[in-house]
Amino acid sequence: MGWKSGLLGFEHGIVQAPLGPDISGPELVAAVANAGAIGFLRAPDWDSPDLIRKLIRQTRILTEKPFGIGIVLSFPHKENIKAILEERVAVMQVNYGDYPRELVDEAHKYGVKVIHQVGSYGDAEKAVAAGVDAIVVQGFEAGGHVIGKESLMALLPRIADLARGHDIPVIAAGGIVDARGYVAALALGAEGVCLGTRFVATKESNAHSFYKQKLVEASNTEHTDIFGRARWPVAHRVLVTNFFNGWKCLPANVNEAQQPTIGHTKIYEKEQEVKRFSGIVPNATTVGELENMVMYAGEGVGLIKEILPAAEVVRSLLEDAQNMIECKFN
Repeated sequence: MGWKSGLLGFEHGIVQAPLGPDISGPELVAAVANAGAIGFLRAPDWDSPDLIRKLIRQTRILTEKPFGIGIVLSFPHKENIKAILEERVAVMQVNYGDYPRELVDEAHKYGVKVIHQVGSYGDAEKAVAAGVDAIVVQGFEAGGHVIGKESLMALLPRIADLARGHDIPVIAAGGIVDARGYVAALALGAEGVCLGTRFVATKESNAHSFYKQKLVEASNTEHTDIFGRARWPVAHRVLVTNFFNGWKCLPANVNEAQQPTIGHTKIYEKEQEVKRFSGIVPNATTVGELENMVMYAGEGVGLIKEILPAAEVVRSLLEDAQNMIECKFN
C-alpha cells in the first residue's frame, strides 16, 4: 500500500465535511485549511447569495489557503451556486440530487472543482458521467443525514474500481474518526477521507458545548427518521439519548410542525424556534432543552475521547496513519 496524502491540489487528503446548518463556520474551515486539509463551509438551506459571499470572505480573512463550500441540492440553491462560482471558491461539494455535466463544466470555467457525495453505485455512475473532480462515498455508518443504505466496507471498493478507470479520486466517509479508519479506507481504494463527527467535536466548531461533550461521552448511535420530518424527511444517524429512547417509535404521521417549542437558536444570525423533533442540532447560540434536541453522530463516535483543535485532528490522522503504514505494511 503506497502513501499518498495529497488530494485535488490540497496538501492532505483529509476532508472536513460540510456540517449543517452552520456548525462548520469560517473558524473551523479556516483552521482545517491552515492545517493543509480540505475544509467545507455549509451553504444555508435557502437562497442567500449575499450570505454566501459574506461567509466566504470571512473565511478568507482567517486563511490564505483554499477551502470549499457544500450545497444540499434538495433545498433552493441556484443563486447560492452562482455566488460560489463568482467568488471562485476552490471546491464545491454537492449531494442529494443530480449535478449533470453542463453544470460541472460551468463550475470548471470559473476554476471551481466539483465533488459529488453519493451513497450508491448508481449515483456514482452518474457522477462519473458528469465529469466531477472527486466522489465522496458515504457509508451507512455516517452521522447526520445518510444518503444510502450500504456499508462503507461494501460500497467503497466498488465505486473506487469504477472511478479509477476515469482518473477520479474517491474519498471515504462514514464512521471514520482516527488513523485506523483512514488506513482502512486507503486499503479499500480511497485516496482521502471525509470526517464529520470528529470535526464537530473540535474547539473551532460552532456546535454547542453541550453537544460536543455528549459526543465525547457517548458510544451508541441509531439510524432513524424521527427528526425533521416536516422540513426534510431523510433518514439520519443520531446519538442515542434518553429523549431518543423515549420517542424512537414515533408514529409515522407525527412531525415537528405539530410539536411544542423546546428552544431557540440563531442560524447565520436568523432567529428560529426549535420544535420538539426538529432536525436542527444545537449550535453555540441555542438555548432551551438541549438534552431533548437532535445530535447527529456517526458510528465511530465512541472513539472520540476529547475535544481537540482542528489542526490537532489533522496532524494526528496524518502522523498516526503514516506510522501505521510504515510499521505494518512495509
